[in-house]
Amino acid sequence: MANKIITQRISPHLWFENQAEEAARFYTAIFKNSSIGNITHYTEAGHDIHGMPAGAVLTVDFTLDGQHFIALNGGPYFKFNEAVSFMVNCESQEEIDYYWEKLRAGGDPKADQCGWLKDKFGLSWQVAPVQVSEMLMDKDKERLSRVMNAIFKMKKLDLKAIEEAYGAPVGVK
Repeated sequence: MANKIITQRISPHLWFENQAEEAARFYTAIFKNSSIGNITHYTEAGHDIHGMPAGAVLTVDFTLDGQHFIALNGGPYFKFNEAVSFMVNCESQEEIDYYWEKLRAGGDPKADQCGWLKDKFGLSWQVAPVQVSEMLMDKDKERLSRVMNAIFKMKKLDLKAIEEAYGAPVGVK
């Protein structure tokens, strides 16, 4: 029986030096409804171009909370930067705390700001309450300013403090 081919139209493709499988296992252990799919390996073909030994992991297909990803071991040529990040929408402070601690483990604490963090592979994540999106659409400029000022002072987002700055209950609890 052939392995299932993912047919999601757009899939994030993440370039790692040589930690694709380790990263996929790290992420799938954090998010529910997640799994490792197909793992492909380098062969001798193209060795003069890619320099990877035959048998080394080439790609890892994995799913995080229903979203398909591909991790590639492509060598040291490209590194992650903050121009691309993944948003984790949270409905409670407990979810914020959980994802923040799990994703941040072994990461760069100097990168923590306004709900953004950098994990141990250098990939940037935004861990944020879904309520903030609604707050940021508020037409009350004073209320919006209070929320923004509160967020800019935080590393990990504190939903209660943001709601207090907003001055009114919002959305999901």
